[in-house]
Amino acid sequence: MNMQKITCDDCGQSVPGYDVIHYGSPDGGFQKLCTQCFNAAVALRSGVDGFENIKLEPIGITDCAGELHQFYFQTRLLGNMVTIDGFELLDGNPDGYKFQVIGEPEDDLFVLLGQLVQKIRRTLSIKYLVRDERHGLQIKDMAVCGRIESSYPEVERVPVMIIDGREISWDKFGQMLMSYEGWQFRLEICDRSDEL
Repeated sequence: MNMQKITCDDCGQSVPGYDVIHYGSPDGGFQKLCTQCFNAAVALRSGVDGFENIKLEPIGITDCAGELHQFYFQTRLLGNMVTIDGFELLDGNPDGYKFQVIGEPEDDLFVLLGQLVQKIRRTLSIKYLVRDERHGLQIKDMAVCGRIESSYPEVERVPVMIIDGREISWDKFGQMLMSYEGWQFRLEICDRSDEL
């Protein structure tokens, strides 16, 4: 895997690019901190005592089609809350499936990780797209869940849908919807930490 490494401005360790946070320091400048140093700085600044600043190892989870997905984790202390993000990597960057849980700084991180893994398993147990021999990729069972991303680096930002962990262009998604021309639909937007 081609993974860009960045040196943490605090501890000096070389860490993957996805594990670096641009942190506004008290002197007004910015630092590139690894997640561990970022969490320690936020704990100190927020007065959070005894925060369990642990590094979570990647795990593989198999989807309902038998495909293995490797998930990496990032825990961030954000003052009065803690988040754990679970994501796949493509070319060393978070891509594909992405998940998040939110808890309190005093929560047991392994319990939160367990909740996140269960959320990942529930999502991977369903496929929303199916390949049709005549029409290619189509929406299965008239329902679809996914994530909205942006079409970087295009000049005009256009939504890109991440469905079943794969990128679907806005145009392609529109073509899929044309199978239901004349039908009604309901669009509901949810926070990435919400359960769908």
